[in-house]
Amino acid sequence: MAALDSHNTAKTIAPAALAPAAAMARLGTETAFDVLAKAKAMEEAGRDIINLGIGQPDFHTPPHIVEAAVRALRDGHHGYTPANGALALREAVAEDIATHRCVTVRPDSVLVVPGGKVTMFFAILMFGEPGAEILYPNPGFPIYESVINFTGAKAVPIPLHEETGFSFSAEEVLSKIGPATRLIILNSPANPTGGVVPREEFDRLVEGLAAHPQVAILSDEIYSRMLYDGQAHVSLLEYPAIRDRLILLDGWSKTYAMTGWRMGYSVWPDSLIERATRLAINCHSCVNAAAQQAGIEALRGPQDAVETMVAAFDERREVVVEELNRIPGFRCAVPGGAFYAFPNITGTGYTARELQDKLLEEVGVATVAGTSFGAYGEGYLRFSYANSVANIREAMNRIRSCLT
Repeated sequence: MAALDSHNTAKTIAPAALAPAAAMARLGTETAFDVLAKAKAMEEAGRDIINLGIGQPDFHTPPHIVEAAVRALRDGHHGYTPANGALALREAVAEDIATHRCVTVRPDSVLVVPGGKVTMFFAILMFGEPGAEILYPNPGFPIYESVINFTGAKAVPIPLHEETGFSFSAEEVLSKIGPATRLIILNSPANPTGGVVPREEFDRLVEGLAAHPQVAILSDEIYSRMLYDGQAHVSLLEYPAIRDRLILLDGWSKTYAMTGWRMGYSVWPDSLIERATRLAINCHSCVNAAAQQAGIEALRGPQDAVETMVAAFDERREVVVEELNRIPGFRCAVPGGAFYAFPNITGTGYTARELQDKLLEEVGVATVAGTSFGAYGEGYLRFSYANSVANIREAMNRIRSCLT
C-alpha cells in the first residue's frame, strides 16, 4: 500500500519545451490561403462570398489531360520515376520551350518538380546563406522573401512601380548588386501586379549583368502563356549571355488549370542541374508518376482549352479594370499579363489590410492586401479575375456600396 501511495503522490514532470531551429521563426506564409480559409468559413456559416482573392484559374483541367492520368493509373504507372522526371516528359518540356520560346534546351537540363514553389525553394536554398544577398521583386510573390529570410540571407527588394506598369528599372536593379549578391529573382508576367517587363528593360539588364558574372538569375515565368494586347512573352532563356547562370521556372498549374496536380518544371544550367537533382532526391524523390503522364498530354495534346481560358481572362480583365476605376478612391493600371489587377486604393483612406478585411467582412468580397506581397504593396489590393464576369460585376457593385 505504501508503494502505491508513493506512486500516486509522485510529482508530474513537465515536458521539456520543444526548440525548433531559429530559422523557423523567419519563415513566412502566403496570406492568400489565409483569406481563402476565412472566406470558406464564412461561406459555411451561410454568407454569400465572391472570392477574388485566390490565384488559381476557375476552369477545370481539360478532359484529355484528366483522361491521360486515369489511363496512366490503369496502365500501371504506380512506381517511382527518375528523380528529375520521366524522360518522355522532359522531352515534351524541351519541345514546348522550343515552340513557345524559340529556344533549344536539352531534356537533361530539365527538372520536373511538384509545383512552382519547389524551384524557388531549391534556387534560394542553393544561393542563400548568412552574409549573402538575394534580390527579389516587391510587391512580389511572398514566398520569395519568406525563403530568403529562412536561409539567413539578406532579402533586397526590387521596387516595382505603378507608373511603369509594375515593371522594374534595369538601372535600379543593377545599382542594388553588391559584392554579397548571389541571386536575382525576376517574375514576368507578374504576381500580384499583372505587370509585364518590356524587352528593352531585359536587354539593358542583361547587358549590365555582364559586369557581375558571379550573380545567378531565377526567372519565374509561370504565367508565360497569359499575355494580352498582342504581346509576345520575353523569356530570359533567349539571352545566350546569361544561359550559364539562368534558372527558369515554369509549369502546368496556371496554363492548364492544374494547380492541385502539383506539377512544375525548371531548366538549370549545366553547373547546377546535378545539385538541383540532388535536392529533389532528398526532398521528394520524384513527382507523382501518373501526373507526369498527364503533363505529357498537356504539352503535346490540343491547346485550344488554353486559348479559350486566356481569351476569357482577357474579357474579364477589361471588365475588372473598367469597374475598379469607377470605384471612389481606386486607381487601376491595366495589367499586361497573368490574371490579377492591382489597383491603388490610397484614395479610400484605408490601409491595404484594413480595406481587405472591411470588404470581406461587410460585403463578402475576398481580396488580398498588397502588403501580403511585401512592404511596397501598401496602398494596393490584389484582385484575381479568375471568376465569372457576372461575379466580378456584382463584387464591384458591393464594393461601391461599401465605400459610398
